[in-house]
Amino acid sequence: MSTGFASRAAVAASLGPGGRTRVTRLRSDGPLAVRESGGAVFMVGAGAGPLGGDDLELTIEVGPGACLDVRSAAASLVLPGRRREPSRLVVRARVGAGARLVFSPEPSIAAAGCDHRAFADVALEEGAELVWQEEIVLGRHGERPGRYVSRFDVTSGGIPLLRHELRVDSDAPSTAVLGDAKAVGTVLLAGKDLLTEPYATDGLAVLPLAGPGVLVTALAADTVRLRDLLRQGRSAATEHPAVPI
Repeated sequence: MSTGFASRAAVAASLGPGGRTRVTRLRSDGPLAVRESGGAVFMVGAGAGPLGGDDLELTIEVGPGACLDVRSAAASLVLPGRRREPSRLVVRARVGAGARLVFSPEPSIAAAGCDHRAFADVALEEGAELVWQEEIVLGRHGERPGRYVSRFDVTSGGIPLLRHELRVDSDAPSTAVLGDAKAVGTVLLAGKDLLTEPYATDGLAVLPLAGPGVLVTALAADTVRLRDLLRQGRSAATEHPAVPI
């Protein structure tokens, strides 16, 4: 039996009078809180963690034509629990026709000994746009990371757009994939007028998908460089660089 917290949170937004987006629902429970501030909704940790055994879930609904920006107030430090049980964060998002969702939390830090599962399930309706960014820091300063599994499933118009999984561990397979990088990040862009040919440079890959989307992946020695690369990748995906892979 889990000894952690079970937390459920929800955010909903709809298009209001005059074409302005209104946040119509904010529900928080336990250590996962959501607050509206400055034109965005922020995830706020009401406690330490996630800790081993925690079971956190966030539901996001963006109505047709609405625009929603979801961020976090600070980086999250993923820690082991007393009984070494996995922690879990599930985000489910539905983006209506012609709507736009930006999901860009601060980095998750996979501390030594942690065992975390992050799942995202996103459904886009016709003409919906998405910017979904994830950054993972591989351990605190001077330590190896714990185990961190990130799974991302996206459909567009009912058709699979992306099935993506990243596994981070302190063992040899993850070292072979990530090299000596201390930070890894991805950005999924979905919508129109995006890159149609692959593009790459040192530590960065920008890959068009078989659908209305582009996946940006970056590896770096630290979060500053990682964000520089992700910004470069986003620009490449929308400005159509002349030099492909």
